[in-house]
Amino acid sequence: MSAVQNANKAPSREDFAALLEESFAGQDALEGSVVKGKVVAIEKDVAIIDIGLKTEGRVAIKEFTGPGRDGTLEVGDEVEVYLERVENALGEAVISRDKARREESWVKLDKAFEANEKVMGVIFNQVKGGYTVDLDGAVAFLPRSQVDIRPVRDVTPLMGVPQPFQILKMDRRRGNIVVSRRTVLEESRAEQRSELVANLEEGQVIDGVVKNITEYGAFVDLGGIDGLLHVTDMAWRRVNHPSEVVNIGQTVKVKIIKINHETHRISLGIKQLQADPWEGIAARYPENAKLKGRVTNITDYGAFVELEPGIEGLIHVSEMSWTKKNVHPGKIISTSQEVEVQILEVDPVKRRISLGLKQTLQNPWEAFAERHPPGSEVEGEVKNKTEFGLFIGLDGDVDGMVHLSDLDWNRPGEQAIEDFKKGDVVRAQVLDVDVEKERISLGIKQLAGDPFAEAGEIRKGQIVTCEVTDVKESGIDVKIVDTDLSAFIKRSELARDRGDQRPERFAAGEKVDARVTMFDRKARRVQLSIKALEVAEEKEAIAQYGSSDSGASLGDILGAALKKATEKK
Repeated sequence: MSAVQNANKAPSREDFAALLEESFAGQDALEGSVVKGKVVAIEKDVAIIDIGLKTEGRVAIKEFTGPGRDGTLEVGDEVEVYLERVENALGEAVISRDKARREESWVKLDKAFEANEKVMGVIFNQVKGGYTVDLDGAVAFLPRSQVDIRPVRDVTPLMGVPQPFQILKMDRRRGNIVVSRRTVLEESRAEQRSELVANLEEGQVIDGVVKNITEYGAFVDLGGIDGLLHVTDMAWRRVNHPSEVVNIGQTVKVKIIKINHETHRISLGIKQLQADPWEGIAARYPENAKLKGRVTNITDYGAFVELEPGIEGLIHVSEMSWTKKNVHPGKIISTSQEVEVQILEVDPVKRRISLGLKQTLQNPWEAFAERHPPGSEVEGEVKNKTEFGLFIGLDGDVDGMVHLSDLDWNRPGEQAIEDFKKGDVVRAQVLDVDVEKERISLGIKQLAGDPFAEAGEIRKGQIVTCEVTDVKESGIDVKIVDTDLSAFIKRSELARDRGDQRPERFAAGEKVDARVTMFDRKARRVQLSIKALEVAEEKEAIAQYGSSDSGASLGDILGAALKKATEKK
């Protein structure tokens, strides 16, 4: 049989079945993919599309519309649709424009994500925690924090407007896409900042608008880029808060102090446009000069005083008061108070001026020395008792000290100080005033006079009459009659005979004679002995009335001496 005959021969039933199966197999392979079709008719809100498989499908016209899309559709237009199934129960193809766009979009987004490229999208709805964005068919999530560089209260103006986004995360299996608008703005802003910074120079004077005010300064908009005007660069004077100098929205002329081209940080200054008040400062404020100023700030270590706008000096706490030590400056002066101060030191390099407040007042120790020279008497209250003496409060808010050795002529200071207590008002004599060391020495015993100086011609070997003031187990305390001298006669010096050396045989107020065994005015010491007197009297009697070789007893000799003394009377 010829080839022509074979060609004209009708296909057999088996051949037709094979061709039909092959045709269906080809159609089945297209299911789940995007295919091209042609709009053949439009019926109300449905478009009938021929996808070339001898079958047609229906797609709602609304699938061709949406945010950022025209949505105009006419017969004859070629469109891409997603083929879900070749034929349904009605013999029509099941197709979708939305799914086609989604598939197309995912392919494009995958490539953009891998290349770190921006994608166009439209914000179309608000959800919990952020917004949804249509990326030409694929729906992405835009977190609220990624909308703008600064928090945005109203996103309405941004919705429905095509704009670029950066893909932060993609998960095609779960259908998740997270995008950011903020990243795009930051990149754009960084580019703009780089361009603006490149056109600025340090030392340049430029106008800006105060954008924001903080505790430490103000941010000034220089035409697309912000600079920081620190509070210390607003004025030469002390500025407690930036709002004292500038207000939000105010146009200010500033000088560019420093530019960091890496971080794009710009430091600005206003005071740099004004004359520096510290120039020639030493000539205007010579040392020891006195002038008035206003207290601007008080700290634990002192107070700052404004001498003129932009010039402040420090009164250190040690220079506040002559007498008030370790007191907080706030208890001596107050903020805004006008005070007179004295220039102590000027350091133009460090921009420091040391001031003194107490120097404008008379030194209280000098004033005290003028009113109360050594030898004068003063009266004051016992402020404190210490192990080395008493502190007495005096006129002029100064203290004087009475040393233990100046409390009593006759008693040890440790004993005499027990007679005083805090709050007692006492009188004392000024012994010395050391203005430089701020010390006043006082004496209480000096008011009674020095008993050694007033004792007269007492000498060693002299016999004196004493009055017993106290009887102790170890001896007796006595006072020499007609003087203020006191002494202690030890038990062993109470009598020649050991049996008579009993203190109890004496009584307070009783008068006894004793011999002076030592008198040292310089060392302020006097010693008495009854025993020495008895021994001396015995020697004298023996010398006058007999000797140890005469055979007379000591009693006879003393008896004869006593009888002779009686006869003379």
